[in-house]
Amino acid sequence: MVARRDSAVGEQVPAEAKKATKAAEAGAAARSAAAEEPGGKPVRKSAPKKAAPAGKAAPAGRITPAGRAAPSKKAAPSNSEPAVKEGPGGKAGDKKPPKPPKTESRTALVRRARRINRELAEAYPYAHPELDFENPFQLIVATVLSAQTTDLRVNQTTPALFAKYPTPEDLAAANPEEVEEILRPCGFFRAKTKSVMGLSKALVEDFGGEVPGRLEDLVKLPGVGRKTAFVVLGNAFGRPGITVDTHFQRLVRRWKWTEETEPDKIEAAVGALFPKTEWTMLSHHVIFHGRRICHARKPACGACPIAPLCPAYGEGETDPEKAKKLLKYEKGGFPGQRLKPPQAYLDAGGIPAPPLGAG
Repeated sequence: MVARRDSAVGEQVPAEAKKATKAAEAGAAARSAAAEEPGGKPVRKSAPKKAAPAGKAAPAGRITPAGRAAPSKKAAPSNSEPAVKEGPGGKAGDKKPPKPPKTESRTALVRRARRINRELAEAYPYAHPELDFENPFQLIVATVLSAQTTDLRVNQTTPALFAKYPTPEDLAAANPEEVEEILRPCGFFRAKTKSVMGLSKALVEDFGGEVPGRLEDLVKLPGVGRKTAFVVLGNAFGRPGITVDTHFQRLVRRWKWTEETEPDKIEAAVGALFPKTEWTMLSHHVIFHGRRICHARKPACGACPIAPLCPAYGEGETDPEKAKKLLKYEKGGFPGQRLKPPQAYLDAGGIPAPPLGAG
């Protein structure tokens, strides 16, 4: 009898627990049930919570974002995989990858680069060095002065300089203070005075007052690096050279012609894409484009003649009407940088730059 009563009592406990769990799931009665049976509640509710992920009701909320097809076996790896799969594999991820261009073969790169140069040649058939000069001496001095200033400012300054000191001998023997006063509009006029006077003395002492026509001789002159040397060689002597200035560096990297950052390495990388005979005009085409359309901060992508070939298309303004407002110099109807530009430039609608002090 005792055994039966004990068993009866044992049977009554789970019956009450079942009622409590049912009352808890019912809604409003769950709160009173929780207060009446504190000892049984945590035990009974903790068990279903742990068992729930294996069931159908609880996992539904967790499995939904990953998909119904993913069973419990794939649930563990999916915790680390969704970020990888949903990011690059999703629609949003597919829109961003085009920024780094698709890998292209060497042959494809050469073809694209040369086609860009051909397109630029059609857009700028009048491309030329934007420094006024009449002889190699004037060009090398003007190029040295163009550091840290615009070609326009140099072109507005050099007429007075060359009128007073037309030869290397004249400039080498000049009064530094007088030269500084003439060069003041160029900025850094004291340092530039030392450079052009030192350059003139070197020409007189080492080269008989003549500008040498060899790269190895030019780079020995004070203030003359490879960039200046190639400007002189290509435009005063007709010897091919690539001018790696700030515009050239910016554009060839935008076009993915090279990932190099040092001028010498950029020169070598780009030079390998083109015949040597095209180097000088290539430099003019790229620099013209960088100054007129493909600006550093806000390129006029919507008005760019090589947009279909450019991996960086979209970095600037793509709306054609808005892009037109960003164009500079002759492309925008404004004066150029040379006071005495080539006739071809004038024939194409180019406007000469105003002299210094003309507003």
